[in-house]
Amino acid sequence: MIWAGRLTHNNDRNRTALLADLASMGNVPGIALLSLQKGPKTGQAGGWYGRAPLINLGAEIQNYDDTMAILAILAILAILANIERLVTVDTSVAHLAGAMGRPAWIMLPFAPDWRWLLRRADTPWYPTVRLFRQSTVRRWDDVLQAVATALAQEADT
Repeated sequence: MIWAGRLTHNNDRNRTALLADLASMGNVPGIALLSLQKGPKTGQAGGWYGRAPLINLGAEIQNYDDTMAILAILAILAILANIERLVTVDTSVAHLAGAMGRPAWIMLPFAPDWRWLLRRADTPWYPTVRLFRQSTVRRWDDVLQAVATALAQEADT
């Protein structure tokens, strides 16, 4: 899970969430959250008090090789431990997961980057990616509720 992008990105203010905003995902029974968050927002992990445990790997990630290795390990562990997908805001790691064919759910701002197109939950670029879109500028509650509901529905199957 990644909740914040690079601070210097032109649209970071709109595409970044707070970890506290993700609390609804942390209330889904039977899941654990794995943080791949890097940068200044990593410190928010210390204030996580959700129902689901949060495993923070951010400090261990030095470069994209590390991130790719973690995603590759997740692919292997998915078979063994039901680790199923990356949930992230629009970051380079979302593209990395998509390019690797890893299942990923990407939370998009109201006015997303052009490559995500408009009014669709899928993307022609990455067949393993599902998109969740804000319906109101800088409001993550509807997106997070949709992600939590989708997680719960998949947990029931």
